[in-house]
Amino acid sequence: MPTVVPQFLSKPVFSHVSDVAESLGVRAFVIGGYVRDCFLGRQCNDIDIVVEGSGLDFAKELGAALGRHVSYFPNFGTAMLRYQGDEIEFVGARRESYRRESRKPIVENGTLEDDQKRRDFTINAMAFSLQKDSFGELVDPFGGMKDLSDGIIRTPLDPDTTYSDDPLRMLRAVRFAAKLSTPERKFRIVEESMESMRRMAPRLDILSRERIADELCKMLVCDTPSIAFRLMDRAGLLHYILPELEALKGVQTVDGKGHKDNFEHSLTVLDNIRREDVGPQEGRDHLLWLRWAALLHDIGKASSKRFDPSVGWTFHGHEVVGARMVPKIFSRLRLSMDEMKYVQKLVRLHLRPIALVDEEVTDSAVRRLLFDASDDIDDLMLLCNADITSKNEAKVARIKANFALVKSKLVEVEAKDAIRNFKNPIDGEYVMKVYGIPPCQQIGQLKEMVKEAILDGKIGNNFEQADAYMRQCAPLLGLKEV
Repeated sequence: MPTVVPQFLSKPVFSHVSDVAESLGVRAFVIGGYVRDCFLGRQCNDIDIVVEGSGLDFAKELGAALGRHVSYFPNFGTAMLRYQGDEIEFVGARRESYRRESRKPIVENGTLEDDQKRRDFTINAMAFSLQKDSFGELVDPFGGMKDLSDGIIRTPLDPDTTYSDDPLRMLRAVRFAAKLSTPERKFRIVEESMESMRRMAPRLDILSRERIADELCKMLVCDTPSIAFRLMDRAGLLHYILPELEALKGVQTVDGKGHKDNFEHSLTVLDNIRREDVGPQEGRDHLLWLRWAALLHDIGKASSKRFDPSVGWTFHGHEVVGARMVPKIFSRLRLSMDEMKYVQKLVRLHLRPIALVDEEVTDSAVRRLLFDASDDIDDLMLLCNADITSKNEAKVARIKANFALVKSKLVEVEAKDAIRNFKNPIDGEYVMKVYGIPPCQQIGQLKEMVKEAILDGKIGNNFEQADAYMRQCAPLLGLKEV
């Protein structure tokens, strides 16, 4: 592994921090993620600086020297300023102790050594000096460099203490293992920590749902998010966070007929949603919610599973069952209920394009899919393509060829009929005017008849044909023109 190299020390802000530290007679160090990422060669613009003294006072002095605004967070003892594209946070070195029934620490002033002991993992406890006489010198009391080289996630102190003090660190261990893993080097959590997690898993109950959800979301935008969910399962954490996903595990066999492991299948689909699939214009958030849909797309299979002696295992209606489960999961985790609607829609519709593959691709079926998916049709197609996970190469090739046909049909029908953002050419005001009636049930029925006729291809998606069809159907509902 490399040592601290000049390009990571050459940020102008570090020399300014060094000057302020000397003028105040205190010691300052860069610590945590920036140090870790500089040795991994990863871009990092979040810089944590720990000061043996008041982090708030230090930030005030630096802000004045740089002419920059400083944001203060007295409740947390931190301050932050932005400089040349970096977000720099300052905190005073401290020691922490915890009561078992709470994750809020008792905080006291401390030294750099005290501060490093309270860090979650050895690879996040490394620091380098900003003192003029030792500028760039690495301070690594727990062997973080070696652990980084070996791809190891390990706590600096006894893991039972670390995880009991703040149980969120168990999820952070999982997240770092997923985030830092590459095809060339996989990060792993040491077995001592895994055993501790199994013991400490019930401690997750003292955490707020929001903190748990935030870690889950960070896991989901990793390059290979399945690493995190397999680790949570092995560590016994998944049961406390997403028991619905845990319920998908395993394969049952009756009369020699088995089904696939739906837990493993869901993780494969999750990984199949690639960062490049969503495009740079949508960004991280779009990838996040699409991956939530991938993770939960088969969530209804555990409760809809049935064995039929004539055909084997069935999961009829699992997409409907799953769509009903999504709001409960999002509510429990305090996730965005606006984004929930998007995820729920994709879960509910994820079988529809596959059904078109297995049948003749009719214009009517494509219109209805476009109507139901609307602006999310492209994401639905991404999810369905990721859902093709058969080990039968001939079957995969056949489905993907038919899938290409469905995609081209979608483009063709959309160009011709403009169904994606369908708006009924006939509105309620117009119906009331033509038939001289107040708001009533027949108005909705008549509009539904027109909509169905457009989706079935009986009439075009335009006012003239819709108006003529409305006048044709109205007598069936006892309506007369005035």
